[in-house]
Amino acid sequence: MDRVMVNSLKRTTLTLSLVLAASLALSACGRKGDLDPPSTPVDQQNKRGVEAEKTPDTPFLLDPLL
Repeated sequence: MDRVMVNSLKRTTLTLSLVLAASLALSACGRKGDLDPPSTPVDQQNKRGVEAEKTPDTPFLLDPLL
């Protein structure tokens, strides 16, 4: 009976430790503060260059999913 409780306690402790470690790692993602301004001016955003107009639009395998 004691062996079952020890194994259960070890498993619970391991699970809680992994959850705690994952939550600490994920909580450190990102940066606090305002968003950075875009690096290109507003009037030049979302415009394609001359090279992009020369290449034909080829379909991708996963396009129907999007």
